[in-house]
Amino acid sequence: MKNCNGSEHQTTPRILLIACATALAVAFTIALPQPTYSDRVKPPPVPSNIQVPAGSKAFLEGHAVGTQDYICVPCPNPATSMCPDTSGFAWVLFTPQATLFTDNDKQVITHFFSPNPFENNTNAGVMADGTIRATWQDSRDTSTVWAMAIAASSDAAFVAPDALPWLLLDVVGAQDGPTGGHRLTSTVFIQRLNTVGGIAPSTGCAQATDVGKRASVPYTADYLFYN
Repeated sequence: MKNCNGSEHQTTPRILLIACATALAVAFTIALPQPTYSDRVKPPPVPSNIQVPAGSKAFLEGHAVGTQDYICVPCPNPATSMCPDTSGFAWVLFTPQATLFTDNDKQVITHFFSPNPFENNTNAGVMADGTIRATWQDSRDTSTVWAMAIAASSDAAFVAPDALPWLLLDVVGAQDGPTGGHRLTSTVFIQRLNTVGGIAPSTGCAQATDVGKRASVPYTADYLFYN
Protein backbone atom coordinates (compact mmCIF):
# COMPACT_ATOMS: atom_id res chain seq x y z
CA MET A 1 0.00 0.00 0.00
CA LYS A 2 2.85 2.32 0.82
CA ASN A 3 4.45 1.88 -2.61
CA CYS A 4 1.12 2.24 -4.32
CA ASN A 5 0.36 5.51 -2.54
CA GLY A 6 3.78 6.82 -3.39
CA SER A 7 3.18 6.15 -7.08
CA GLU A 8 -0.18 7.95 -6.94
CA HIS A 9 1.35 11.00 -5.30
CA GLN A 10 3.99 11.15 -8.03
CA THR A 11 1.48 10.70 -10.87
CA THR A 12 -0.85 13.51 -9.86
CA PRO A 13 1.75 16.31 -10.11
CA ARG A 14 2.90 14.84 -13.42
CA ILE A 15 -0.65 15.01 -14.83
CA LEU A 16 -1.00 18.58 -13.59
CA LEU A 17 2.31 19.50 -15.20
CA ILE A 18 1.25 18.01 -18.54
CA ALA A 19 -2.14 19.77 -18.35
CA CYS A 20 -0.48 23.12 -17.62
CA ALA A 21 1.99 22.66 -20.45
CA THR A 22 -0.82 21.82 -22.86
CA ALA A 23 -2.85 24.86 -21.78
CA LEU A 24 0.17 27.12 -22.29
CA ALA A 25 0.79 25.67 -25.76
CA VAL A 26 -2.83 26.28 -26.77
CA ALA A 27 -2.76 29.82 -25.40
CA PHE A 28 0.47 30.54 -27.25
CA THR A 29 -0.99 29.22 -30.50
CA ILE A 30 -4.09 31.39 -30.13
CA ALA A 31 -1.94 34.42 -29.36
CA LEU A 32 0.03 34.02 -32.59
CA PRO A 33 -1.22 36.07 -35.57
CA GLN A 34 -3.60 33.84 -37.53
CA PRO A 35 -3.70 34.08 -41.35
CA THR A 36 -7.02 35.44 -42.60
CA TYR A 37 -8.90 33.87 -45.46
CA SER A 38 -8.19 36.94 -47.59
CA ASP A 39 -4.46 36.17 -47.36
CA ARG A 40 -5.11 32.94 -49.25
CA VAL A 41 -7.14 34.41 -52.13
CA LYS A 42 -4.89 35.03 -55.11
CA PRO A 43 -6.83 36.57 -58.02
CA PRO A 44 -5.73 35.24 -61.41
CA PRO A 45 -4.96 37.40 -64.47
CA VAL A 46 -8.17 38.68 -66.08
CA PRO A 47 -9.10 40.75 -69.15
CA SER A 48 -8.38 44.42 -68.54
CA ASN A 49 -12.01 45.52 -68.76
CA ILE A 50 -13.12 43.35 -65.81
CA GLN A 51 -10.31 44.23 -63.41
CA VAL A 52 -11.44 45.61 -60.07
CA PRO A 53 -10.47 49.18 -59.14
CA ALA A 54 -7.11 49.72 -57.49
CA GLY A 55 -7.20 49.18 -53.75
CA SER A 56 -9.84 46.44 -53.87
CA LYS A 57 -8.87 43.27 -52.03
CA ALA A 58 -10.20 39.76 -52.64
CA PHE A 59 -11.31 38.26 -49.33
CA LEU A 60 -13.32 35.22 -50.42
CA GLU A 61 -13.40 32.78 -53.33
CA GLY A 62 -16.05 30.19 -54.15
CA HIS A 63 -16.12 27.50 -56.80
CA ALA A 64 -19.65 27.31 -58.21
CA VAL A 65 -21.40 24.21 -59.47
CA GLY A 66 -24.94 24.48 -60.79
CA THR A 67 -27.09 25.46 -63.73
CA GLN A 68 -28.03 28.51 -65.75
CA ASP A 69 -31.80 28.30 -66.18
CA TYR A 70 -33.36 29.71 -69.36
CA ILE A 71 -36.89 30.24 -70.62
CA CYS A 72 -38.05 30.65 -74.21
CA VAL A 73 -39.81 33.98 -74.85
CA PRO A 74 -40.84 36.13 -77.83
CA CYS A 75 -38.39 38.90 -78.68
CA PRO A 76 -37.49 41.66 -78.66
CA ASN A 77 -38.52 42.25 -75.06
CA PRO A 78 -37.11 44.02 -71.97
CA ALA A 79 -34.74 41.11 -71.35
CA THR A 80 -33.34 40.94 -74.87
CA SER A 81 -33.20 44.11 -76.92
CA MET A 82 -32.87 42.22 -80.19
CA CYS A 83 -33.60 38.74 -81.49
CA PRO A 84 -30.58 36.47 -82.01
CA ASP A 85 -32.06 35.31 -85.32
CA THR A 86 -35.11 35.87 -87.51
CA SER A 87 -37.36 33.45 -85.65
CA GLY A 88 -38.74 36.08 -83.28
CA PHE A 89 -37.98 33.98 -80.20
CA ALA A 90 -35.05 33.73 -77.79
CA TRP A 91 -33.78 31.93 -74.73
CA VAL A 92 -33.61 34.33 -71.74
CA LEU A 93 -31.87 33.64 -68.45
CA PHE A 94 -34.37 33.70 -65.59
CA THR A 95 -32.06 32.50 -62.80
CA PRO A 96 -28.83 30.72 -62.01
CA GLN A 97 -28.97 27.96 -59.41
CA ALA A 98 -25.54 27.27 -58.00
CA THR A 99 -23.71 26.32 -54.85
CA LEU A 100 -20.26 27.72 -54.10
CA PHE A 101 -17.62 25.62 -52.37
CA THR A 102 -14.17 26.25 -50.90
CA ASP A 103 -11.05 24.43 -52.08
CA ASN A 104 -11.75 21.68 -49.54
CA ASP A 105 -15.34 21.23 -50.79
CA LYS A 106 -17.04 23.05 -47.92
CA GLN A 107 -20.27 24.76 -48.97
CA VAL A 108 -20.06 28.51 -48.40
CA ILE A 109 -22.61 30.34 -50.58
CA THR A 110 -25.73 29.84 -52.69
CA HIS A 111 -26.26 31.84 -55.88
CA PHE A 112 -29.56 32.74 -57.55
CA PHE A 113 -31.69 35.68 -58.70
CA SER A 114 -33.95 37.55 -56.28
CA PRO A 115 -35.50 41.02 -55.77
CA ASN A 116 -33.04 43.51 -54.31
CA PRO A 117 -34.89 45.27 -51.46
CA PHE A 118 -32.57 48.27 -51.79
CA GLU A 119 -33.69 49.08 -55.34
CA ASN A 120 -37.24 50.06 -56.18
CA ASN A 121 -38.56 48.70 -59.45
CA THR A 122 -41.29 50.80 -61.04
CA ASN A 123 -43.18 49.22 -63.91
CA ALA A 124 -46.15 51.02 -65.49
CA GLY A 125 -46.45 53.18 -62.39
CA VAL A 126 -46.58 50.22 -60.01
CA MET A 127 -43.87 49.95 -57.38
CA ALA A 128 -42.56 46.38 -57.11
CA ASP A 129 -40.64 44.79 -54.23
CA GLY A 130 -37.26 45.33 -55.86
CA THR A 131 -35.23 44.96 -59.02
CA ILE A 132 -34.26 41.37 -59.78
CA ARG A 133 -30.52 41.00 -59.33
CA ALA A 134 -27.89 38.30 -59.12
CA THR A 135 -27.80 37.23 -55.47
CA TRP A 136 -25.25 35.51 -53.23
CA GLN A 137 -26.24 34.27 -49.77
CA ASP A 138 -23.79 32.98 -47.18
CA SER A 139 -24.63 29.39 -46.27
CA ARG A 140 -23.74 29.89 -42.60
CA ASP A 141 -24.86 33.35 -41.49
CA THR A 142 -27.27 34.09 -44.43
CA SER A 143 -25.77 37.53 -45.05
CA THR A 144 -26.70 38.46 -48.62
CA VAL A 145 -25.46 40.68 -51.43
CA TRP A 146 -27.08 41.71 -54.71
CA ALA A 147 -25.00 42.81 -57.69
CA MET A 148 -25.30 44.00 -61.28
CA ALA A 149 -22.87 43.28 -64.11
CA ILE A 150 -20.91 46.35 -65.17
CA ALA A 151 -18.45 44.69 -67.57
CA ALA A 152 -18.18 41.40 -69.45
CA SER A 153 -15.49 39.68 -71.46
CA SER A 154 -15.42 36.79 -73.91
CA ASP A 155 -11.75 37.40 -74.74
CA ALA A 156 -10.58 34.17 -76.36
CA ALA A 157 -7.29 34.42 -74.50
CA PHE A 158 -9.20 33.77 -71.28
CA VAL A 159 -12.71 32.50 -72.00
CA ALA A 160 -13.58 29.24 -73.76
CA PRO A 161 -15.77 29.70 -76.86
CA ASP A 162 -18.60 27.58 -75.40
CA ALA A 163 -18.53 29.16 -71.92
CA LEU A 164 -20.28 32.05 -70.22
CA PRO A 165 -18.53 35.43 -70.37
CA TRP A 166 -16.37 36.46 -67.44
CA LEU A 167 -17.98 39.30 -65.49
CA LEU A 168 -17.26 42.19 -63.18
CA LEU A 169 -20.25 42.95 -60.95
CA ASP A 170 -20.92 45.96 -58.74
CA VAL A 171 -22.73 45.30 -55.46
CA VAL A 172 -25.98 47.29 -55.30
CA GLY A 173 -27.40 45.89 -52.07
CA ALA A 174 -26.17 44.12 -48.94
CA GLN A 175 -27.99 42.75 -45.91
CA ASP A 176 -26.86 41.15 -42.66
CA GLY A 177 -28.27 37.79 -41.66
CA PRO A 178 -31.14 37.63 -39.12
CA THR A 179 -28.70 37.10 -36.25
CA GLY A 180 -26.27 39.79 -37.38
CA GLY A 181 -24.07 37.67 -39.65
CA HIS A 182 -22.10 39.87 -42.01
CA ARG A 183 -19.45 37.80 -43.80
CA LEU A 184 -20.64 38.95 -47.25
CA THR A 185 -21.91 42.44 -46.50
CA SER A 186 -18.53 44.16 -46.91
CA THR A 187 -18.43 43.03 -50.57
CA VAL A 188 -18.08 45.86 -53.10
CA PHE A 189 -17.22 43.95 -56.30
CA ILE A 190 -17.59 40.37 -57.52
CA GLN A 191 -15.86 38.69 -60.44
CA ARG A 192 -17.15 35.63 -62.28
CA LEU A 193 -14.14 33.79 -63.75
CA ASN A 194 -13.02 30.44 -65.16
CA THR A 195 -16.44 29.63 -66.57
CA VAL A 196 -17.27 26.27 -68.13
CA GLY A 197 -20.56 25.72 -69.95
CA GLY A 198 -23.76 27.55 -69.07
CA ILE A 199 -24.55 29.22 -72.40
CA ALA A 200 -28.12 29.17 -73.71
CA PRO A 201 -29.19 26.30 -75.96
CA SER A 202 -28.81 26.87 -79.69
CA THR A 203 -32.06 25.10 -80.53
CA GLY A 204 -35.53 24.52 -79.11
CA CYS A 205 -36.77 28.11 -79.10
CA ALA A 206 -37.85 29.04 -82.61
CA GLN A 207 -41.65 29.01 -82.74
CA ALA A 208 -44.73 29.98 -80.77
CA THR A 209 -45.20 26.49 -79.34
CA ASP A 210 -41.75 26.76 -77.71
CA VAL A 211 -42.72 29.79 -75.61
CA GLY A 212 -42.48 28.96 -71.92
CA LYS A 213 -40.15 26.02 -72.47
CA ARG A 214 -37.31 25.89 -69.94
CA ALA A 215 -33.76 24.61 -70.13
CA SER A 216 -31.27 24.13 -67.28
CA VAL A 217 -27.70 24.21 -68.59
CA PRO A 218 -24.91 22.92 -66.29
CA TYR A 219 -22.02 25.28 -65.58
CA THR A 220 -19.12 25.87 -63.26
CA ALA A 221 -17.35 29.12 -62.42
CA ASP A 222 -15.18 30.79 -59.82
CA TYR A 223 -16.54 33.82 -57.96
CA LEU A 224 -14.17 36.23 -56.23
CA PHE A 225 -15.50 38.66 -53.64
CA TYR A 226 -13.71 41.98 -53.05
CA ASN A 227 -14.02 44.69 -50.42
